[in-house]
Amino acid sequence: MTDQPATARHAVDAIVIGASAGGIDALLKILSGLRQDYRLPVIVVLHLRDDRDSRLAEVFSQHVGMTVKQAQDKEPVSAGVLYFAGPGYHLSIETDFRFSLSGEDPVHFSRPAIDLLMSSAADAYGNRLAGILLTGANEDGADGLASIKAAGGLTIVQDPQEAQVSVMPQAAIRRRLPDHILRLQEIRQLLTELGQS
Repeated sequence: MTDQPATARHAVDAIVIGASAGGIDALLKILSGLRQDYRLPVIVVLHLRDDRDSRLAEVFSQHVGMTVKQAQDKEPVSAGVLYFAGPGYHLSIETDFRFSLSGEDPVHFSRPAIDLLMSSAADAYGNRLAGILLTGANEDGADGLASIKAAGGLTIVQDPQEAQVSVMPQAAIRRRLPDHILRLQEIRQLLTELGQS
């Protein structure tokens, strides 16, 4: 249930990624090849518990060549940085390409929510955005990925047959068929190509 990525025909200025249950392993597999000279910003929402600090930036900085940090309110989105949403706040991207944190109600029981990041990024970047949705146990991200598709962006979903928990990728595929349904190794290759094109 995969196809071959065709990245050369779709230039992008940013990549947003969503994941939940099983997401750390999946993210390590697709991001660990990104080097210090990677040219795009990569913004990740991984569902976290509200009541504990996130060590994602610390963990991933040991596996990724690019700068890794937790996104901060009003911070400009910078090329070549891997950003993680922190716990307890929704992460959005404003139309002036700055991050915004908010304490609105959880979406699909999650704060940060993948849908909010993806839909706001689609508003900001339009057709020059790539969205990737990975393993997870609820339907968060399906609407957000559909927003990216509607804006003309590139949409990728992890093959549900490979996902540790298939609910999230299956929900996205049902909601609006993505451009690509890929295994993690193929997503990793696509990310590398996007950063070079």
